[in-house]
Amino acid sequence: MAEIPSLPQRAFTVDAARRTELASAFQSGADSYDKIRPSYPPQALDFALQARPRTAVDIGCGSGIFTEQLASRGLEVSAVDPSADMLRVLAERLPQVARTCAAGEDTGLPENAFDLVSYAQAWHWVDHAKASAEAARLLRNDGWLTLLWNQLNVTIPWVHRLARIMHAGDVHRPELEPPLGAQFEKPEHGIWHWSMALDFAEIIELTKSRSYYRRSSENTRTKVEGNLAWYWLDHLGHAAGDKVQVPYLTHAWRARRRTRR
Repeated sequence: MAEIPSLPQRAFTVDAARRTELASAFQSGADSYDKIRPSYPPQALDFALQARPRTAVDIGCGSGIFTEQLASRGLEVSAVDPSADMLRVLAERLPQVARTCAAGEDTGLPENAFDLVSYAQAWHWVDHAKASAEAARLLRNDGWLTLLWNQLNVTIPWVHRLARIMHAGDVHRPELEPPLGAQFEKPEHGIWHWSMALDFAEIIELTKSRSYYRRSSENTRTKVEGNLAWYWLDHLGHAAGDKVQVPYLTHAWRARRRTRR
């Protein structure tokens, strides 16, 4: 399988205070987040489900984008997120899914109860050692932990510049893989390329869904939106209503839980 890009090292090593500060941006605004953030390609879902799990807990589930994909494959799914607003949106789309408002490091769910633990767009928000221990506690022997990210494909120059203007934080670092605790075997990985059709208004909404924008002052937000207008409309030459295929990639890792002794 091809070598894959990964998240920047700082996304994996950010200290607890900084993580809390950044994550606070998602305590509200779940409706707008849910409207613009994409789902994951079917191949990535197949990758996550290669061991044919029957039960799963989606941690850092947000508004339930990946949770819904898991449920669509017939899994019995539970959802965990520290944002009550995100869980409110999830409950509207998936009323049958059990929901827990908690952090990934301490879910309060029963041990040895799940075949799959998933983190979609969320592993960089947790303490990796504590979250690994909690995932291992939740999993049955030989259960799997799967981590996924959707990312702008910044290997393409114009997309890289767009990501920088958006302050998306997406970078190309193929030598990195997410850190896991000793409870798990070395992760396997996969990558899938795809695109999302977006017009200018949707580019703005996507930008607004990012933690940088949500935590910024009104002056900074105005500057970001102005820079995006110049780049998208003037420099790239798109009309505001044009749907443009914006290249994405999804990268994922899966790791088997080591057998309990």
